[in-house]
Amino acid sequence: MVTIDSRFNGPTHSGNGGYVCGLIAAQLPETSPVTTPSTSTLRQPPPLDTALAWEHDGDEVRLVTAGGALIGESAPGSFSREAPAAPSAEQAAAGAAAYPGHSGHPFSTCFTCGPDRADGDGLRVFTGPVAPGSTTTAAPWTAHRDLLDAHGVLPTEIIWAAIDCAGGWTADFTVHPTVLGRMTAQVLRIPEIGESCTVTGVLDRQEGRKFLTSTALHADGELLARAEQVWIEIDPAAF
Repeated sequence: MVTIDSRFNGPTHSGNGGYVCGLIAAQLPETSPVTTPSTSTLRQPPPLDTALAWEHDGDEVRLVTAGGALIGESAPGSFSREAPAAPSAEQAAAGAAAYPGHSGHPFSTCFTCGPDRADGDGLRVFTGPVAPGSTTTAAPWTAHRDLLDAHGVLPTEIIWAAIDCAGGWTADFTVHPTVLGRMTAQVLRIPEIGESCTVTGVLDRQEGRKFLTSTALHADGELLARAEQVWIEIDPAAF
């Protein structure tokens, strides 16, 4: 059994997409999300503070409700695009300064990018456009020690969360409110607490209500984690 604590919300009443996708991927049998790309798909908004269960079937793992309804699933995955390049310090600073979420945010308490979350409680990854009109986002980020688990380890699902919303902000949540539908991610190295990192996102293309994006986490030019995502435009009132 597993419960998604309300701390790890995205929309107010459901789980943060990147966090939940990483949580499911971490249950894959005989694979490590630190070295292996995994694809997680969310089938419905993940409920908070609710007892859920795991189902394993070969190389796939599913997160289900007590009644058997499918919340999400994960399996080994692969990438179709190059990882975004590391932004310069100037681009990361410009992106943070231009973050649209400070003046308007459909989910202002989001664990990843909510400006209403305190440092160490939320991740406070504030990625904005690196230049006016750009669909590439970036921001600096440093992992806080309050993110460590009971064993003093930074869980991989925290890294999935850290590289989540930078993709959604490439289309600007204030213009196109979206939620994460699918995420393929790989964590190559867990950053040290206090290590200076950058998060970046790139909009690859739009297909109707779907936005296909790529994100990455770097430290001093080293690629620490990367993802490819599918975001789906929604009515925020439904979440």
